[in-house]
Amino acid sequence: MQISKQNLEEYQDKIYDVIVVGGGMGGLSAGIYLQRYNLSSLIIDKGKARSFWMQELHNYLGLPSDTPGRNLLKQGKDHYLSVDGDLLNGYVEEVIDEGETFAVRVKVGRNQSLYPTFRAKYIVAASGIIDNLVPLDDMKNVYEYAGYNLHVCMVCDGYEMTDKRAGLFVGSENSIKMAFGLSWFTPKITIFTHGLFEVSDEMRSKVAKMGYRIIETPIAEFLGENHQMNGVKLVDGTVVPLDTGLISMGSHYHNTYLTSLNLEMQGQNLVTDKVGRTSHPRVFAIGDLKVGLNQVAIAVGDGALAATNIWKEIRQKTGPRPWVENLEAVAS
Repeated sequence: MQISKQNLEEYQDKIYDVIVVGGGMGGLSAGIYLQRYNLSSLIIDKGKARSFWMQELHNYLGLPSDTPGRNLLKQGKDHYLSVDGDLLNGYVEEVIDEGETFAVRVKVGRNQSLYPTFRAKYIVAASGIIDNLVPLDDMKNVYEYAGYNLHVCMVCDGYEMTDKRAGLFVGSENSIKMAFGLSWFTPKITIFTHGLFEVSDEMRSKVAKMGYRIIETPIAEFLGENHQMNGVKLVDGTVVPLDTGLISMGSHYHNTYLTSLNLEMQGQNLVTDKVGRTSHPRVFAIGDLKVGLNQVAIAVGDGALAATNIWKEIRQKTGPRPWVENLEAVAS
């Protein structure tokens, strides 16, 4: 059921088996499996999952290569609702461990916001990350090409960049190291720092030895047409021709709502076991939030693993269901 401001109160006294935070590929996968296991689940989705910006999914088995990420998300939500899952558009602000249940405080609506609290026995954190893009005055100019031939994931799209003139857009010196991995696909690399930091002499030497260029002058705008970026214009008027680009400026992790649980972290990622369980036995993390490979296929599999293991635990605690009518018939 799609939950809204109008019917919030009907669901606040319910204790769900699982609340899934995030309605991206991983969260939807978890929710569908949970519902098919006859468990009760609520997905709370802040909207605009990372995969929403994928214009074409070129590496997902069985899908036409021109499938937009938003289409797959819509199909996933429709599937989840069709198996009687509950879905709420909202922003999770805090998760509190109450012992047997978790209290999940949510902000619903940007204007005249409401702050309901929902409860569940388990939490699946699937809220993902969002990539930091090149900070221009006109961000529409970035979105004109991001997700087309201006990529944010080398693993996903390195193949698309093979032997092309590639711009690598970085936000720190550590991100420059991405150039050495990108060179597997193309050595024709120009690194743009956008004037955000100073490059050390040691890093300059490493880059120069490989023949790559570093441009530190800030970018004024991306150039191109029909969503195909073909270069950048710098603030000094210089035009640098390119065929493709990779943005490596870090990411924002949507995990602050878990702060009070003091979960084990590795950098900004949550540490989990092989089924997605965090250092809290009833909190699972899937997809981009956990340590591992950031891929749609991985997130979908993570959701299935987490949901299945939650079901196994609940099933074991509940025990087998007797065939009451048959027992009564035998007894009589």
